[in-house]
Amino acid sequence: MKTTPTNEPAGKSGTFTIGGNLPVHRLGFGTMRFTGKGIWGEPSDRRECIATLRRAVELGVTFIDTADSYGPDVAERIIAEALYPYAKNIVIATKAGLVRPGPGVWQENGRPDHLREACEGSLRRLKLERIDLFQLHRIDPKIPWEDQIGALLELQKKGKIRHIGLSEVTVDQIKAVRRLTPVVSVQNQYNLADRRSEDVLSYCTTEKIGFIPWFPLAAGDLAKPGGALARATAKLGAQPTQVALAWLLRKSPVILPIPGTSKMTHVENNTEAALLKLDDSIMEELEQASVST
Repeated sequence: MKTTPTNEPAGKSGTFTIGGNLPVHRLGFGTMRFTGKGIWGEPSDRRECIATLRRAVELGVTFIDTADSYGPDVAERIIAEALYPYAKNIVIATKAGLVRPGPGVWQENGRPDHLREACEGSLRRLKLERIDLFQLHRIDPKIPWEDQIGALLELQKKGKIRHIGLSEVTVDQIKAVRRLTPVVSVQNQYNLADRRSEDVLSYCTTEKIGFIPWFPLAAGDLAKPGGALARATAKLGAQPTQVALAWLLRKSPVILPIPGTSKMTHVENNTEAALLKLDDSIMEELEQASVST
């Protein structure tokens, strides 16, 4: 299907330029759900995952987030199967630094040799010569962080990766890493119900660093009948997930939400969030309610 700006709702989310040279539509797509239970193994319907990702691109999504630990390896392979050869405007971000001994189990591994091997594996699975955005999935407390960043800098020097990002970090950690290299993105958990990274978002907004909130759709008690999200949903005639995404998009111009799903109907609903207009009164009510929860 050939799309035009009028039927690409994700394109209405605005544009953010990662690292000064990678423009993306702000409403992106996450691929963690392209796996089985416990983010392990193959998805129950691989064909639906492929169709969903292709539909996301048709709807204007240009930023796709993944990781070698999703499956492991599964999500990256599905991305290549669905989209390779990639359109010029597609930016794929992947992550390394977590290993998977089994379903639901995540362990840090920031050894430089592991990060180098992980990058080579991602390049093969994604069928890329260079990864546009390579993010350290976690800073491994067992390994000097300078060694972990040093491995990424080595990969960057060799042309394997273009930009470096971080995940689940504090403001102080971002500042420390920035003394060695530019940091173009930070991926922390953040949503209406979980605002613990508010200071990180504020710092990223000031410094114009892309902030990628994972688990962006959680709303907790706000979505219950009578809650602030439920009231906003009724007022706008929208779905709770759409309002939660619209809130993120308006919250800061550096926020790049990456709602993930393996269902085509869900991605169609999610991208409609970019068309919602939250007025000041709705934003204020959601802000006050989310801070108090």
